Amino acid sequence: MNYREGQEWGGEMVSHILRFGGQVFTPLPSGGLYWHARRTLLVADLHLEKHAAFARTGQFLPPYDTTMTLKRLAADLSQTGAESVVALGDSFHRDHGTESLSGADRALLGDLMAAREWHWLSGNHDPSPHRLGGICRAALEIGGLRLAHMPEKGRPGLVAGHLHPAARVVINGRSTRRPCFVHDGRLMILPAYGASTGSINILGKAFAGLFDRSALEITMLGRGQLYPVSARRLVDG
Repeated sequence: MNYREGQEWGGEMVSHILRFGGQVFTPLPSGGLYWHARRTLLVADLHLEKHAAFARTGQFLPPYDTTMTLKRLAADLSQTGAESVVALGDSFHRDHGTESLSGADRALLGDLMAAREWHWLSGNHDPSPHRLGGICRAALEIGGLRLAHMPEKGRPGLVAGHLHPAARVVINGRSTRRPCFVHDGRLMILPAYGASTGSINILGKAFAGLFDRSALEITMLGRGQLYPVSARRLVDG
C-alpha cells in the first residue's frame, strides 16, 4: 500500500509535507523522508551494530538496536511502497558492523534490499565500501538535489544527515525536546533514524553557521505524529 498525504499512519492522521529544492517530501514519524516523485525513502544515521561496537570495548548493552532499526525500516518501506532507498551515511556505527550482523538481521536486511534499488552513502563512521549489496558511493545527485552525509554551508539543494538534529520548545510552561527535520530552503538535515542514536539541539554550536535562522522550517518527531514548530519557539538545551 502506498503512502498518500492524509492517509492514516499507525492510528494517527499524517498530512504534513516538506517542500525543498522544488521537490515534495513526506516526513515520517520514524525519521525517514519519503520522496514521492522518485518513490524513494531517505534515511540518515542508522548506526546499525552500535551496541556490538560498544561490546568490542567492553561496554555491554542489550544487542537489540539493529533489529529494532531494521524493523522500523521494514515498516516504513511497506507503508510507503518505496522502490528505492538512500541511506545518508553512518548506516553502520563502524565499518566492521557489516561483519557482526547476526544471521537474522542479515537475512532481514537482505530481504529489504532484494526488491529495491539501494544506495549506501559513506559517512564518517562507515567510510569504506562493503559487500552487502546495493551501491556504495560518496554522494548522489538526483532530481536537482545532492544527497550526502555531511552538511555544508552554501551548497543549495543539499540533503544530509550526520548531526542528529533535535529541537527544544517550551509551550505552556512545559519543555519538550525531540529529534527533528530542519531546513532553510537551501540545506536540509534529517534526524537520526537508528534506534540507539542521540540528538543535538539545532541551536547548539554544531549547527553554527549552517542555516539561515530567519528561514528555518522545523518538524519535530512525536509518538506517531509530526509537529511543525516555529523557530521563534526554539530554546537552548
